Amino acid sequence: MTDIALEIKGLYKTYNDGKVKALNGVDLTIHKGEIFGLLGPNGAGKSTLINVLTTLANKTEGEIRINGIDFAKSPSEAKMYLGVVPQEFNFNWFEKVQDIVVQQAGYYGMPVSAATERAEMLLKRLGLWDKKDTVAMQLSGGMKRRLMIARALIHKPEILILDEPSAGVDVDLRREMWEFVRELHEEGVTIILTTHYLEEAENLCDRVGIINKGNILEIGTVKELLSELTKDTLILDIIGDAKGLPERYRLVDKDTIETDLLKGEDLYAITQDLHQHNIQVMGIRNKSNRLEEVFINKVKE
Repeated sequence: MTDIALEIKGLYKTYNDGKVKALNGVDLTIHKGEIFGLLGPNGAGKSTLINVLTTLANKTEGEIRINGIDFAKSPSEAKMYLGVVPQEFNFNWFEKVQDIVVQQAGYYGMPVSAATERAEMLLKRLGLWDKKDTVAMQLSGGMKRRLMIARALIHKPEILILDEPSAGVDVDLRREMWEFVRELHEEGVTIILTTHYLEEAENLCDRVGIINKGNILEIGTVKELLSELTKDTLILDIIGDAKGLPERYRLVDKDTIETDLLKGEDLYAITQDLHQHNIQVMGIRNKSNRLEEVFINKVKE
């Protein structure tokens, strides 16, 4: 058996008689059991890629293999390995929660008894069991998102695709979803997620791919991508008079300064330098998400 969950070679998707390249020769390999994040601005090609994988859009050219299965030759077999949570809610608003999940299992040939048992387990795990007889339209936005996840997992897919899973949910629910994703990861599920939240990618993903204008610009571990930064801008909470500090320290307010930590530079040397100027450092944090800086730099190139 292959250890590759998804393999894409030379994938193109064009519109308008080839004038618009939504995907421009994408090559991508995702290994079993990893969490892979796909980052890119609106219109970068993320959703087009997912639509091709889920047959909502036809590829123009290229190869796709899911768990070693040629997607073009055996699409039904390949799709058995996939569970997909799209951005938009696409269930029947007037059906009950449990019915939505159980009926999805029918598309994969699961017996009703097995589907009902697994639906109960998933709904309990996702905090929806007390809503099992509630029609979907009465759920909150966060609950609808969890319902989408339960439906995607009903047939025990080996690969779960999450398209902007945190869109429209509050911070607490986002953290809960992160924890659930980690649990699935520990169980061996391969997870592919698109996200605009760079913090989400940095917290969850083993590897990250940056896509823009249909091209994969960079793929690597979060650590590898962060190593490309030449500096970190730090915010320091201080006690002391910062007015006479060297130029490298920029005054934010009377209790806060910022400075750039260059690649290879020792943070301890900065704190010692400030100590020599009678400044006590009470706290240090990054000014911005570091992965976001890498992302912005790649997109600008």
